[in-house]
Amino acid sequence: MSASDTFTEADADVVEAQLQRRPRGVVRVAWRCHDGRPGVIMTEPRLPGGTPFPTTYYLTCPSLIAGCSTLEASGLMAEMTRRLGEDAELAAGYRAAHESYLADRAALGEVPEIAGVSAGGMPDRVKCLHVLAAHALAKGPGVNPLGDEVVERLADWLARPCLVEQAGR
Repeated sequence: MSASDTFTEADADVVEAQLQRRPRGVVRVAWRCHDGRPGVIMTEPRLPGGTPFPTTYYLTCPSLIAGCSTLEASGLMAEMTRRLGEDAELAAGYRAAHESYLADRAALGEVPEIAGVSAGGMPDRVKCLHVLAAHALAKGPGVNPLGDEVVERLADWLARPCLVEQAGR
């Protein structure tokens, strides 16, 4: 883990401003926005207090959250799910992304309640672009083909100033 991945108290304050709540169970910063703020955090598979939490890679950047919400409202998830049923190569890549996600979570600890369940609808459907984008940003290109597509579509959103900054925080 590099120093830029370490989750500091300052990072916790930024994520709290981004999400409007204090983050829980954070392992590290998995990806930082162009301005150095946390954009994706990696979380424990079991939150303090014992609640299972399958979302290992959690998108926190308000600009990207807004961009993913806009893409979801456009019907992109249904189109991507349809393509999974038609394109065997895409489906295989998405299944591999699911396995990657599960392996990363297993490295943090086993939680029987969510065994075999990744996030975002993987491996058979698309139900959350936020998760796919977070996974793709955290792991880099080539790991999650649909996450990579979401990140490509977010190019304009990636260049925007952090909404925390715009809100004067």
